[in-house]
Amino acid sequence: MDDLENLITQWLPLPDVAERLDVEVSQVRRLIEEGKLVAVRRGDPVVRSVPEELLVDGEIAPHLAGTITLLRDGGFSDVELLAWLFQADETLPGRPIDQLRAGQRGEVRRRAQALAF
Repeated sequence: MDDLENLITQWLPLPDVAERLDVEVSQVRRLIEEGKLVAVRRGDPVVRSVPEELLVDGEIAPHLAGTITLLRDGGFSDVELLAWLFQADETLPGRPIDQLRAGQRGEVRRRAQALAF
């Protein structure tokens, strides 16, 4: 989890995510349960938080849900998949989350698939 704190600097508690997405907190919890968003317990006091960069212009980053599913199916924990999304990859270039935020899923999914299986 310490590595994750170094990779991700901006976190949002669930009520803030709900505000950004213009939905109720219960809907945010449902999005997390359905694998469309990822939250981890962090901070003091410990609260479920979502990396701010998973959101783009009041919506969930494009193609995030499919990438989450692919990584989870490959055995990644939520902490591991967030670390992978936010770690720089010279072959992309940049971080997988940056590619997804730009709407580019092809190369991200190929790399995720190679890692997961």
